[in-house]
Parts: sequence; C-alpha cells; structure tokens
Amino acid sequence: KVKVFMSRVIEGLDVGPNSTRVGVINYASAVKDEFSLKAHQSKAGLLQAVRGMEPLSTGTMTGLAIQFAISRAFSDSEGARVRSPNFNKVAIVVTDGRPQDAVQEVSARARAAGIEIFAIGVGRVDMHTLRQMASEPLDDHVDYVESYSVIEKLTHKFQEAFCVVSDLCATGDHDCEQICVSIPGAYKCACKEGFTLNSDGKTCSACSGGLGSALDLVFLIDGSKSVRPENFELVKKFINQIVDSLEVSEKQAQVGLVQYSSSVRQEFPLGQFKNKKDIKAAVKKMSYMEKGTMTGQALKYLVDSSFSIVNGARPGVPKVGIVFTDGRSQDYITDAAKKAKDLGRSPEFSLGAGIAPNDELREIASEPVAEHYFYTADFRTISRIGKKLQMKICVEEDPCECKSIVKFQAKVEDLINSLQR
Repeated sequence: KVKVFMSRVIEGLDVGPNSTRVGVINYASAVKDEFSLKAHQSKAGLLQAVRGMEPLSTGTMTGLAIQFAISRAFSDSEGARVRSPNFNKVAIVVTDGRPQDAVQEVSARARAAGIEIFAIGVGRVDMHTLRQMASEPLDDHVDYVESYSVIEKLTHKFQEAFCVVSDLCATGDHDCEQICVSIPGAYKCACKEGFTLNSDGKTCSACSGGLGSALDLVFLIDGSKSVRPENFELVKKFINQIVDSLEVSEKQAQVGLVQYSSSVRQEFPLGQFKNKKDIKAAVKKMSYMEKGTMTGQALKYLVDSSFSIVNGARPGVPKVGIVFTDGRSQDYITDAAKKAKDLGRSPEFSLGAGIAPNDELREIASEPVAEHYFYTADFRTISRIGKKLQMKICVEEDPCECKSIVKFQAKVEDLINSLQR
C-alpha cells in the first residue's frame, strides 16, 4: 500500500534532472538506501524502482533513518542540489510504530539543514513522535491514517503540494463548489449559469444578498467518557466554525446546543443568544460531561424538546440537527431514531449524524441516509463530514426559496476545508 501511495505521488510530479528528483530510504532495524536522488531521471524509472522494493525485517530505527537522510541521501554526491527558491529539500517519513531510538534532536538537525519534513503516522503510531519530527506548521506537516489500506487518500495533498502541472484541475476540484478552471500555473473557481461566485472565490450562490431566510440549527454533542477531552475540544472548534458562517439574528439563523452522556443537558436553547459572539463564547465554556452514552435518550430530547416552540423553534422555519457520537449507545435508539426519520420526511426538518458506529448513524440520519450520515474512525478526520452535510431541503428548480440552506451548505463546506488545512 505504501508503494502504491509513493507511485501515485510520483505520477503527479514533474520528474527530470532539472526539475524534481526522488529518492527512497527503507528502514527497520537497519537502513537501506533503495535509490538515490540521482539514480532515476525519468518517471518510468522511478515507478519501476518502487515496484521492485521489498520490506525489511524487524525494528523501528526512525532516528537512524533521519540521520541517514541528513548525512547521505541529501548529500551532493547522491544528487541533492543546493537549497534555493527553485529547489526545496523535502522528506516524507511514513511510520506505523513507536521508534526504538530518539528522533527529536536528529529531526531538529534535519530541519536546521533546510529539510522540510512531513510525518505520516499509520494505525497505532505514537503521535508525539510525529510532532517531534515534522516541520512547522504542524497542522500542515503531520498526517494520520487509520491503516495502510487508506493511505492513498493523502495522495492528493502531496500532489498539490509538490507538483506544477498545466492542468491543476486534473488533480482535484480544489474545493471549488461547482467548476474548476485551469489557467497557466494556477486555477480559479467558476459557477454554473444562474449562480454567482462568492467573495471566498470558491462557493457559489443562487441568490443575491446575505442569509436572508431563517434557519433553526441544533447540535447534539456526545460528551461521553470515550470521546476524550482533546476530541471534545475539536468538536467545539468545529461548531464555532459553522456558527461563524451564519447570519445570526431573531429573523435569520438561530443556534441551539445539547450535550449528552448518561443524561441530557441543554447547554442553550434556540434563540437564547442573538449574535455569533455570544453563541461562540457559550460553546467555548461548555464543560465536558464525561460519563455514559445514552444516545436514544438524547435523540428523544432533540426531537421532542429542542425543536419545540417553548425552546425557541419557529413554525415553518427549516430545522437542521447535527448529531455527533463516537460510541455505541447504551440505551435503545430505534423509537427515537424512527421519530427523527419521520420528521426528516418533512421539508422542514433534516438530521445529519457522525462519527460512529456505522449502523447506528444510518438508523439516526434523515432520508436519503447516504446524504445525511458520516462515519470515520478518527476525530481528526472530522472535516470530511462537510461533503455529507448536503441537506436535501431545497426545491432544486427554485433554490432561491431557501437560500439560507444553500449558503449554509456552501459556507460550511468551505470552512471545514479551511479547518482541515
């Protein structure tokens, strides 16, 4: 799987003696120089060399491998060029375990020598070690995947980071909501007929003006012990990014927040806060309950209470619930989930769900289920939920009738992509 990942990245590079050069180091208890920067000057040669690689034996001497990169792989004799605006030195380290030697000091020496280090962790990797190795900013240089079977999903990131191609849109949509247009050495986003490009340069609007229509949005957040404090903070950050995208007022968007674990606690109801600043402050102050996972009880509260008139919901206003859970419920969810689905058949209500487990998410989410649920094994990939927040509330023939939902979807996706970066 790593060989496939390397091959995909190489395929997107401009390989040649005067452009990009690639070398590979294979390490375990010892270090093997598979091929140097000067060994292959064509893409075909590199790909053939990667296919011929074989795994080594036991051990994880990551520090030794980084020292080899400094003293040998990035030396003049091995084909490295002087670091300049035209030639950067980049190392991508892929590891799936805790190193058996020290990496902090040797990584610091590598960075001081002008080597930019990207660290990719797989499975049960030690995340602290990855952060010790990687260059700043760490958010851009540290990546994690659950297993080698999904490491290919990082291909697009490195193709974008390293390659200069004539058709940039061929490597992805670059977060353009509708149309990606390649121009020499760059790209730009465009919109279909009847839509206009927003100020972010990526999203499109079917209607002029701001978020003029109303929206009632309630978050239902898992505060159980299994979430862990650091992930709870990630969810709070994600909520506030979405709040930033809304126009909050009595006549426009209203936001409510409910946390649950062994019990259900309404943090604040719809309409309590009239502006984004107060909502975000309340989200930041939310304390972590850290007990059980009574998802059925929480869903019942969301459907019966959170969207009731007494708790600030407005009749006839589109209602959206976003549920975050990371563990199997300790109570019965079927009745509450069925009621949520029944409401979801109304054009006024939509329920999206993530993060786990898969079967319960499907049972909770509104129809069509494929567009309303998201599963991931790791909170750090929470950003990908954006593509699943495609709420089918609007009548496609006349999207202007619910422009708040159209813009909500577009802005959330853009903000989630920013959060990922």
